[in-house]
Amino acid sequence: MCLVFVCDEDERVLSRQVAPGACPYCGGMIQAMDVESQWRFCFLPLYWKTKRKFYCSVCARRLVLQY
Repeated sequence: MCLVFVCDEDERVLSRQVAPGACPYCGGMIQAMDVESQWRFCFLPLYWKTKRKFYCSVCARRLVLQY
C-alpha cells in the first residue's frame, strides 16, 4: 500500500500600492502588496487567505510592521 500526499501552496499577487514611509535599510520607496495564498490537497482548495505584505522597491527586502 502506497500513500501519496500531494500538497501545494499557490501565491498570487492581487494588487500593489505605494505605502507611506521609506525603507529603514536603504531609504527606498515601500510597496504594499495584497497576496492571496491558497493551500491545495490533490488539486482541491482547502484554505485561502489574503495578506498584505510590504516590500522595498529598491533593495527588495520584505518589511515587517512593529506595533
